[in-house]
This record gives sequence, structure tokens and C-alpha cells, in this order.
Amino acid sequence: MTPALLAEVMEATWPAARSWRLGPFTLRDGAGGGKRVSAASAEGPFTAQDLDAAEAAMPEPLFLIRPGDEALDAALDARGWCIIDPVIAYAAPVVALAAELPGLTAFPHWPPLEIARTLWAEGGIGPARIAVMDRVTGPKAALLGRTGDRPAGIAFVACHGTDAMLHALEVRETQRRQGLGRNLLHAAANWAATQGAARLSLVVTRQNAAARALYTRLGMQIVGQYHYRMK
Repeated sequence: MTPALLAEVMEATWPAARSWRLGPFTLRDGAGGGKRVSAASAEGPFTAQDLDAAEAAMPEPLFLIRPGDEALDAALDARGWCIIDPVIAYAAPVVALAAELPGLTAFPHWPPLEIARTLWAEGGIGPARIAVMDRVTGPKAALLGRTGDRPAGIAFVACHGTDAMLHALEVRETQRRQGLGRNLLHAAANWAATQGAARLSLVVTRQNAAARALYTRLGMQIVGQYHYRMK
């Protein structure tokens, strides 16, 4: 999975409210939907004046730094901008992640049920991020997971071409470490297969060691990484 394709899939499955070009930069308005949909990114060579203009155009200046953005990273570092939230992307073939699950372990639906919205809200994913999901124009689903016959977790999955991407996976704190995160990944792959997707990907912060260990155990491979720079 190339960095360009990863960026394309992310844009399609978790879109900004608005994006526009300003010189060599793409600026985004996330409308409260998270860092990536609110961050500027470089699309080519830039000057100090281009960087000044991009910074001035953002109410809360934030840049996304991807592989190949070493010049931008160095320029922002020289200006005293801090690195925040390094992120790692993982992917695996859908067929490798699909698995038979007991009935009602997790089921796809859209629009999200009220209990799904509640579970997301408990994890800090409120209406602004639900609005991001609403903006997705391709196939999409909320995956409601159950543990001990009770709603316990939720995730969002969407497709772009033959790629599916998992977002917003949340498991209730009192019901963690019981295998539901793994089951939601399997459920995402099962759903993706019904949509003709060949690959499932996701992103996770570098510091989330438990989630990264799960993805490695499931055979997912690192396919990209990025971080942010903030003033």
C-alpha cells in the first residue's frame, strides 16, 4: 500500500468538511472531526512565504507530516513547532482477517443505532465525528459489538474501491480485555468482504501498545506512518 493510496483511502473514508488549495498546501476544515481532517499538508515544494500564508489561514495551525515531507518537518521544527501524536498505519488482506463469529457478536448497520452513538460518546467520539462518518459517500457501516449479551463496543468501517478502512473503534472500559476488539476487527473484515474489498487498514497512535500488539498478532503489517506538528 503506497503512501499516496493510504492518504486517498483515509480521505475517502474519514473526510474533512471542506478542503482547498493555498499555494503548495492543502488546507482542511474538519469541523471538529479530529486532527487529520483539520490539518494542512504539503503537495509540493514550498517557500517560507508559502508556509507563512498557510499558517495565517488556519485558526488553529496544524500540519500533517507524511513520508516525503522531511523539508516541511525540518522547517516547522526550526520554527519551534512540536511533534504530536505519531501514528502508524496497519493493513492486511481481508481474507486473512475474516473469521466466523458467534451470532450477534457484532453486526453492521447504518445509520448508527442510539446505543452505538452512546458507546462512541463514552469514548469521546461525539456528534462532530459522527458527522464525519455521515459525509462518507461510499459503502459504510457501524459495527455494534457485544460481550456477555450486552452492547460493549462500536467501530466504523467504510470502503473506497477495493480498500476498506476501520475507524473509531471503542470498547467500554469495564468490558475490555475480553476479546471484543479482535472480534470487531474480524467483523469489519467480514463486512468488507461483502463489499468486494480486498484489504482492510486502520491507523493507531504509536503509544497505543496494546492495540498495536493485537494488530501484529492478527498478522497486520505496518504500511505507513505520519505525525503532526503544532505550534
